[in-house]
Amino acid sequence: MLRDLSIKNFAIIDNIHISFSKGLAVLTGETGAGKSIIINSLKLILGERSSTDLIKTDREYAEVEAFFEITPGSEAGRTMEAQGFNQGEGLNVRRIIAGNGKNKIFINGHRSTLQMMTNITEKLISISGQHAYQILLKPEHHLAILDQITGLKELRNRVSGCYKKMLPLIKKLHQLKEQKRRKAEERELLLFQEKEIALANLSPKEERELDRERARLKNVEVLCGTLGRCVERLYGSEGSVVEGLTESGKDIERLGKIDTKLIPIAENILSAAYQTEDCVSDLRSYTETLSFDPDRLEKVEERLDTIQKLKRKYGETIEDVLCSLDKIKKKLRALQSSSERIAELEEKLFEQNQTIGELSRELSEKRKEGAIRFCRRVQEELGSLEMRGAKVDILFEYTEGDPNNSNQYLNVDGKVIDETGFDRISFLISANVGERLKPMIDIASGGELSRIVLALKAIMAARDDIGTIFFDEVDAGIGGGVAETVGQKMKEISKYHQVVCITHLPQIARFGDHHFKISKETDAGRTYTTIEPIDGESRINEIARMLGGVKISKKTLDHAKEMLVGNKKA
Repeated sequence: MLRDLSIKNFAIIDNIHISFSKGLAVLTGETGAGKSIIINSLKLILGERSSTDLIKTDREYAEVEAFFEITPGSEAGRTMEAQGFNQGEGLNVRRIIAGNGKNKIFINGHRSTLQMMTNITEKLISISGQHAYQILLKPEHHLAILDQITGLKELRNRVSGCYKKMLPLIKKLHQLKEQKRRKAEERELLLFQEKEIALANLSPKEERELDRERARLKNVEVLCGTLGRCVERLYGSEGSVVEGLTESGKDIERLGKIDTKLIPIAENILSAAYQTEDCVSDLRSYTETLSFDPDRLEKVEERLDTIQKLKRKYGETIEDVLCSLDKIKKKLRALQSSSERIAELEEKLFEQNQTIGELSRELSEKRKEGAIRFCRRVQEELGSLEMRGAKVDILFEYTEGDPNNSNQYLNVDGKVIDETGFDRISFLISANVGERLKPMIDIASGGELSRIVLALKAIMAARDDIGTIFFDEVDAGIGGGVAETVGQKMKEISKYHQVVCITHLPQIARFGDHHFKISKETDAGRTYTTIEPIDGESRINEIARMLGGVKISKKTLDHAKEMLVGNKKA
């Protein structure tokens, strides 16, 4: 419930403070006195966009501050607690608009954000003015009204929650399918590359071995000739290396008997002779393996050519080529996992479709059951507001799903589904006996529209935990006895909520438990708005002004007094 409202440097307001209480408060005053400014300042507390145009001329800032008493356990209270505030302290919200366009917001003395403020205050105040009428005229808002009044918000939220879970899954599924489509050619190329490298059956060291084998095969004659001469010099000819080493070793060995220091030298020379003999043996064995094999040379050349082609495509070395093969296999696995992921998502979305389908069918059935009670209640309320011949109905429709649409998961029983289910409704009304039912938007009378809004507020009063309801322009297009019934209805709503009404009609103002008069005055060349609570003679004079205009007669004053006395008796 709103307890205090302070406004500084806002439009034509210098500095005003209003204290509110339970019940019905009415705000009256001449046209242009600033009644709409009160509403606009509250809208800032509700999170509406600010503008430096709102700052009073020659002032550096504008400020709006409101204090609310919080009902324990209310939605607003739970939101406060969730954001770290103690609901038992109440809610103090202050918003400052600086000349540079920047905003400062404080909640219970702590710097806060616009979003945080809005999350709390939107659950505290409902302003039923031109905006409420526009909502009523737009069928896209009718479902929310029906669900709130028939107590289906929780079931609707379950549908909404399921829908919101499905959206990112559907988006991901579409992305994966598009990727799969785009990468079909890439997959074919990868498969070819994998096969090409795998069939080559490369070994990291084989290129070096093949190079050596090719060189050997190409140079068999050179190798045989040169090695033969080497063997001859080392061992075969007279005066060969082996012969010279052996003789020298033995000569020095004999000299070792004279000087033992020569014995190790002799042993080394003889060892060299033996090692040279071994080398000659190895050379002979090697030479025996040499033979010119043109078929083998051709195969070696072909193998090396294959390796060179793979290296040109996949890397500078065989190791690089084999590394490329690993990368290709990983890419193919990723593409395969993409297919598996698509299958997983499709299965999950199928399950979600079954769930949201069951919830939406249940929601639709309960809506249709609730619609009967809703229409009956609205007709009863309208009857009490002097629209006794009014008939109300709800047209249920749906958008037919396209069977060729890839987004089949948001189709239930051939109906397109969203976060509200598959129902599309619009309120139909016949305002007078004998008229056919027609869409709400076709209602021409502002008076009828304002009473429909009031009727809906009256129905929601016992269910809604909004603390404060502001009625602005609720008297549009009405007067006389209808205005009195509207006033009575607001009085009735004030049993459940704090109600504040801005009105031009004395028939409504008379029902106020509290009455505030808004005036516009001029001082020292400046215009400013004032607001003051009125009672007794002041209130009688204000009701008389509303009844009689500029000149107020004794008869008008008596009428005003009679209206207020009659209200107290009632």
